[in-house]
Amino acid sequence: MGKSNAPSAKALQNLRNIGIIAHIDAGKTTLSERILYYSGKIHRIGEVHEGTATMDYMPEEQERGITITSAVTSCQWDPCMINIIDTPGHVDFTIEVERSLRVLDGAVGVFCGVSGVEPQSETVWRQSEAYHVPKIVFVNKMDRLGACFEGVVNSITEKLGALALPIQFPDGEGVDFKGVFDLVSMKRLEFDAESNGEIFESVELSEDEIDRLAPWRERLLEVASDEDEEILELYLGGEDIPPAKIRSALRKGTLERRFVPVLVGSALKNIGVQPVLDAVCDYLPSPLDVPPAMGIDPTSRKKSAFKVSHKEPLSALVFKVVMDSGRKLAMMRLYSGKITTTVPVYNVTQGKSERVARLFRLHAGRKEKIDVAYAGDMIGATGMKFARTGDTLCSEESPLLLEQIADYKPVISLAIEPRNSEEAEKLDEALEKYLLEDPTLNLKRDGDTDQIILSGMGELHLIVVLERLKREYKLEPRAGKPQVVYQETVMTKAQGSGEFHRELGDAMHYGKVLLSVEPRERGQGCKISFEFAYDEWPDTWVEAVEDGISDGLQSGTVRGYPVQDIRVRVLGMERIDGQSTPVGYRMASAGALKQALSLASPKLMEPIMWIEVNVPENFVGEVVGLLGSLGAKIENMLDKAGHKIVQGLAPLESLFGFSTELRSATQGRAGFIMKFHRFDVLE
Repeated sequence: MGKSNAPSAKALQNLRNIGIIAHIDAGKTTLSERILYYSGKIHRIGEVHEGTATMDYMPEEQERGITITSAVTSCQWDPCMINIIDTPGHVDFTIEVERSLRVLDGAVGVFCGVSGVEPQSETVWRQSEAYHVPKIVFVNKMDRLGACFEGVVNSITEKLGALALPIQFPDGEGVDFKGVFDLVSMKRLEFDAESNGEIFESVELSEDEIDRLAPWRERLLEVASDEDEEILELYLGGEDIPPAKIRSALRKGTLERRFVPVLVGSALKNIGVQPVLDAVCDYLPSPLDVPPAMGIDPTSRKKSAFKVSHKEPLSALVFKVVMDSGRKLAMMRLYSGKITTTVPVYNVTQGKSERVARLFRLHAGRKEKIDVAYAGDMIGATGMKFARTGDTLCSEESPLLLEQIADYKPVISLAIEPRNSEEAEKLDEALEKYLLEDPTLNLKRDGDTDQIILSGMGELHLIVVLERLKREYKLEPRAGKPQVVYQETVMTKAQGSGEFHRELGDAMHYGKVLLSVEPRERGQGCKISFEFAYDEWPDTWVEAVEDGISDGLQSGTVRGYPVQDIRVRVLGMERIDGQSTPVGYRMASAGALKQALSLASPKLMEPIMWIEVNVPENFVGEVVGLLGSLGAKIENMLDKAGHKIVQGLAPLESLFGFSTELRSATQGRAGFIMKFHRFDVLE
């Protein structure tokens, strides 16, 4: 028997699956690049502004200097093996963050030292809280003019509701920033510029520095005392507290999400990055420190979970699917068990068994082949025909369906058509692959024009798809102007009845259905219920009624958009012996729904966006006037570093071209961010 290379409990304890999350342009990818460089994974630092960042490997990312697709990589920082996902910050690619957070154990939140908490960083932070992800914070760009460490710390607590606990403090701010004070060891960390920050040393503090840091050190020790009674005794006795003891207490509180340790630096200037790696190892959880991934037994529907061990049955979640050189690459997180290329896996979501052809450890755009993957790993696999984003893989003997990744509704669409018949087939094939990769893309054909209607999360989202079609497939379909995706709802309660009695083929089909519709609260979705004793009716007839209603809810009555936020109550059904059929009831329920919807004051709902404009004070009037002309509702006006932050809600349709108008009205000095807020009725 050969020696097993399965991971020991200690190896699992030293594994970290982390994500780097933040607002666009906070410096996530720059930080990732330094982490890879200092850990020896790469031998030259790439830069986002030069288009050479390792993690931004798509040409569209390199051109724009933003992250579009989550990139996975790994590095060794003794004693830990760290798997890292660098997530996008742009609101159009929120689903990428959602997919990543679903499979992470911990996260590093990156905040700009000047801008602090911004809208998208708030969004991804709340997403991470929904998944109970412990976090540390890195306040980046402390070398920038206007950087204010204390302001960022306060905004994290105020805006995010998290207790921000500084474990470091900047040695200067803005142009004066030159190093980092470590509040745990009470040393000054000095980073050598000539070695790109690779060489750094801990220096003893002067008396003045100790006095200056005293309030921050006191705060740190007070919080640590709450986690460890021994620290409390030493603290109250005025005795020295070993740094290792403090770190142990900080780890405990971080894992319980009672506070977030805050570090500081400038990734671009190579200051403060190695301590972030140390903090990942010291404070963020291993797969053994987080609750096991809960799933449902598809047969009994009972909730259960497997322990994090390679000896347990397999459970893995496919969190992303990409097309790599024409082949499907499924990125997955293993929660238990192991995967090899010799044993088939069961896709419990699709109800199909399949084999893995090859397994890979991922490094952004590159892959390293491996023979087996174990519990805790994040890997890529090729050869699986059926795997899609959100699917659960397990063993057929021990099936477990993990919680699926949340669904997102597209808010903007684009009509596209091939330039000729030769291009048509190629275009369909390419779009099919993109749909497989990205669940937030939606595709349908217009019945009248035969145009392809492509829907997504924002203008940039759809533009990137068109650019990829051109680069990857040499396709340049004609594209219309972006159009808003609407939904429909009802404002009042109404009843409708539908009767279908027709001969189709050689058989007579009959069905009659009475139902009512009524509005629900925004965001509640649709609900179908049967308000009579339907147990005596054949299951196939009842299912046909449900199917007819579900289909009808997809096409509405006002302009054919999907219906949302209504309750449908089926009040009764009638039959004719020998003639009633599932087809009859399906058609009857669709007719009854259409009648009820048309009588219930149907209305169009459009996407309402949360918008935040950062503008110099002397241009506030112009911005407020511009937003007013677009039908926006101003919600807040805040002061930040000599600028005004104007926050409000506006219909998406009115925001087309807003960035151009804003630049013109403010001489190019204002910036804005928008994110989807809700669908609501057009006034």
